[in-house]
Amino acid sequence: MPKRLLCVAREQLEWREYEDEPLQGTQVRIRTKYAAAKHGTEMAGYKGYAQARGVYDNEYMLFRQPEEPRERRPTGVGNMVVGPVVEVGPTVRELKVGDMVCAYGGFAETRTVDQSRCWKMPPGMSWKSAVCLDPADFAMGAVRDGHVRVGDAVAVFGMGAIGLMVVQIARLSGAYPVIAVDPIARRREIAADLGADLTLDPSSVDAGFEIKTATSRRGVDVAIEYSGSAAAMQAALRGVAYGGTVVAGASPPPYSAGLDFGMEAHINIPNIVFSRACSQPDREYPRWDEQRIFGTCWRLLGEGRITGESIVQPVVPFDALLSEYPKIATQPAEYIKLGAEV
Repeated sequence: MPKRLLCVAREQLEWREYEDEPLQGTQVRIRTKYAAAKHGTEMAGYKGYAQARGVYDNEYMLFRQPEEPRERRPTGVGNMVVGPVVEVGPTVRELKVGDMVCAYGGFAETRTVDQSRCWKMPPGMSWKSAVCLDPADFAMGAVRDGHVRVGDAVAVFGMGAIGLMVVQIARLSGAYPVIAVDPIARRREIAADLGADLTLDPSSVDAGFEIKTATSRRGVDVAIEYSGSAAAMQAALRGVAYGGTVVAGASPPPYSAGLDFGMEAHINIPNIVFSRACSQPDREYPRWDEQRIFGTCWRLLGEGRITGESIVQPVVPFDALLSEYPKIATQPAEYIKLGAEV
């Protein structure tokens, strides 16, 4: 029987076997060859703080505390897979056995998904770029929500997978300068390789002040925050230009004391935009929706105009994930976006 990796309790993982169900209609079965994790979102579940807000109430569109505390376990870990189609349902027309595809899915040996939720790999496309479709999706949403235009100065906070994609897409949009902010040297190096004009270590400099200095004291037109750090949000408020835009893209646990929405924010009157590409309808609906964002990102990844090659690291054997996955939380300098190969 195939196996998958599950989070069975806070910071506790297990391999468990499962059965593949018979395919229905337009479903296809993928045999995993490569896979990758989604660090920020998955850590919320792995570390347990995702449950602190309670349960989302779709009717009221807010989180509510249940009458009895509950924790959804076990949950899958892992985000996207790449591999060959090994079986197709009776009405599948768009794919055939042997096609290499990318799809959403956790760390499991097989993945069953509707053909409409698969992206067929074009010739020569790197699997590392393919599994970065998800961070590219959210990065593209943030850049569009920030209305980044040619010539805009842009600061990006947090050089995880999404932030590194934001750097590339902002640069592709004609932004200058693109300033990357992260306390981890390796992540700043990757950002520079991917097109950042300036990188800043917020643990050693006043990032907001340095951003103003780098932009002739004006500040950036758009600051995009993807670290989830209160200090980063504060630096964004300090470094944004008068009337500029701060895009809050991260979904952190509740901020502790230290985030000041006082005088600097009031004097500079920035627009604060919360961005989440999968919250539909899109701000630009009906012209734009997430499917259009996916299509745009997939084309750019396939053409090599944005890339995941330097983002997916390290790559570990699939069978080593039980011991390697926890290092996302403990070794962020080495674990940028964990990839696995069968």
